[in-house]
Amino acid sequence: MLNLAGLVDDSIVDGPGIRLTVFCQGCSHHCEGCHNPDTWEFCGGTEMEEQQIVQMAKANPLVKGVTFSGGEPFDQAAGFAKLAKLLKKEGYEVASYSGYTFEQLVNGTKEQKDLLQNIDVLIDGPFILGLRNLSLIYRGSSNQRILDAKESLLQGEAIEKKSPRWFGEY
Repeated sequence: MLNLAGLVDDSIVDGPGIRLTVFCQGCSHHCEGCHNPDTWEFCGGTEMEEQQIVQMAKANPLVKGVTFSGGEPFDQAAGFAKLAKLLKKEGYEVASYSGYTFEQLVNGTKEQKDLLQNIDVLIDGPFILGLRNLSLIYRGSSNQRILDAKESLLQGEAIEKKSPRWFGEY
């Protein structure tokens, strides 16, 4: 069961192509200038079963990927790991935003590591208002990285995603 702030079933701003974006409720970072401060509180939101979210993705044949956003998905890591596994079984690319860095997540909780192991792309790092850059695709500040989660885990260090799809080059 996940506590969600909302869902967008046809997002074009949270990754390449048309995506289902899952906004979790609750965030421990509270970044100055945050785009979604209404997601900070852990109470409130709407509880939803992971399988319901998979069914929503499947209901839109244009959706090829799913993005976890926030709030902070890694603050509900167990539920989002379960969702990521279900989505991967259905063939979806899974990406997640996080205010944590890859390095923090690798050394994080068992649940955070499980979520990290079950996503394809990690957009990591807190939003930093002083580094805000509106020309970056899929990121809000220049410290944030688009990482290949699988390759990063294999190599034991942050590896930027090489796919041109993730950088607006089609």
